[in-house]
Amino acid sequence: MLPGLEVESVHAASPPEPGRIAGYAIEEELCAALGGGGRPVPRIAGVDEVGRGAWAGPVVVCAAVTDLSPPPELPGRGGRTISLTDSKLLTPAYREGFAELLPGWLAGHAIGAASPAEIDELGMTAALRRAAMRALESLPEPPDVVILDGGHDFLRGPWRVRCEIKADQRSVTVAAASVLAKVHRDRLMAALDGEFPGYGFADAAGYPSPVHQKALEERGPTPHHRMSWSYLDDLPRWRHLKKHRDPAAGEGQLSLL
Repeated sequence: MLPGLEVESVHAASPPEPGRIAGYAIEEELCAALGGGGRPVPRIAGVDEVGRGAWAGPVVVCAAVTDLSPPPELPGRGGRTISLTDSKLLTPAYREGFAELLPGWLAGHAIGAASPAEIDELGMTAALRRAAMRALESLPEPPDVVILDGGHDFLRGPWRVRCEIKADQRSVTVAAASVLAKVHRDRLMAALDGEFPGYGFADAAGYPSPVHQKALEERGPTPHHRMSWSYLDDLPRWRHLKKHRDPAAGEGQLSLL
């Protein structure tokens, strides 16, 4: 954790309204704490994930580093300007637009993922940490501090970590990671739709949907489904395939029960 700062879990006093434009307030606070006294400006990585609640596909994490310069903008309708923010607040077209611009603007970025098999083996928290580690360790240079979206530090070192609720709406760095993670995973799932049509992967990216549920009932899970998840309990024809982690046997032990 950052010395002299309450950074393990910093909650916004009043969460921002949806659509708030991401800024650099969090980054500037970290720079003041870590980069003062003639020290170099700290290298700050924003980290965000996508796919945590899906039934199929990997969990994907992006780590993004900016040089604290103004982020790119997109032209909107009626002369409006579309500013970078949480990927969930952007239309698919604007997400794709930012995804084309961000790699050339960012000082560095990297994607990490954990497969459905790893999620089944490790559980979501450990799989999420593995994906984030892969992203952070793939950056061109290691960060001095990481901003995590949310109130829980699932990294547990070796980096200094600042947790912020709604960071993807408040931090330019995390917003950039949010967009790149979302677009990367959506493209992966759309590619799977051609291999496994009928599950709605291109439209719902492996998340629950009526189309997805119907396909599971009729055809069962694909090799890209998470086989330890509770949706299988509602599929009598396929519930025998469900995998269970045995707590007594230690992390990573799976069985079919």
